[in-house]
Amino acid sequence: MTKPNQLLLHSLVARNATLAIDLDIAEEVGFDGIEASATKLRAFLDAGFSEAELARLLEGVNVPGMGFLIDIERQGEARKQLMREADELFRLASVAGARGVQVLTGPVDVEAVRAHRQGSPLDLYRGLLGRTLEDQISLTARNLAEIADLARNHGLLLYLEALSWTPLNTIEKQLQVINRAGRDNVRMVIDFWHCYTSGDSPDDVARLDKDIIYGVHVCDSLPFSGGIPNEVVLRDVPTGAGVIDLKLWADAVKATGYDGWWSCELFCRKQQQQNSYDVARELYARMSMLVG
Repeated sequence: MTKPNQLLLHSLVARNATLAIDLDIAEEVGFDGIEASATKLRAFLDAGFSEAELARLLEGVNVPGMGFLIDIERQGEARKQLMREADELFRLASVAGARGVQVLTGPVDVEAVRAHRQGSPLDLYRGLLGRTLEDQISLTARNLAEIADLARNHGLLLYLEALSWTPLNTIEKQLQVINRAGRDNVRMVIDFWHCYTSGDSPDDVARLDKDIIYGVHVCDSLPFSGGIPNEVVLRDVPTGAGVIDLKLWADAVKATGYDGWWSCELFCRKQQQQNSYDVARELYARMSMLVG
């Protein structure tokens, strides 16, 4: 689909629904496609459906992106497991007809970051916490390059999201990782919440080359005064009811000349328990106004 400024239904809008319901919501409301969930795709297959049936279900559906591969900086034996997970995920994305797969820096578990900062000996995966910034960038970039090569074998692009509680959380650091990886099938996603809680500004976004941006997550936040951001708490707010100036951030993205897809990622627990069709309609209307 080549339509500019596509509006996508994110799988978290109806977090507890099936893939089939996601597709029905997207069609009913008028979204241009979906940002799919690997968890929902696997649940479809685990229920006894075949890959051919999954492909038929998604036939004709616009799926620019799908999430996600976590903790991409893993080293040692964990690095071997990372590559196995990547290859499996990319195969699933190919069956689904997705064009891109989201990859995340770690540690995904925010408790590991808290434990590290407090010097607590919790037995959690800590990634590259405590390593120099140079090590964090170079080791993550090395992994990202290999993952990108695996993705290319499946005809896929990667879009990086650095979680805001992890070491490589800012736009500048993500660009360093992407540039160091040196693969032309790697981009980034601009997530308003992760940018806000990482200390990035709309001006930082506006200065980006539009071609480095693969997608945009339109989302909101409760007030954040610093420290280690707690996603579960801070993102538990309807989009438009928080403190992020959505228009300012959307305008910053548009200032780059970007006209790709925009996805309504949602972590509001109350809305995830409401009528997902109504919630999706509200999000579609809000994104339509923001994107124009």
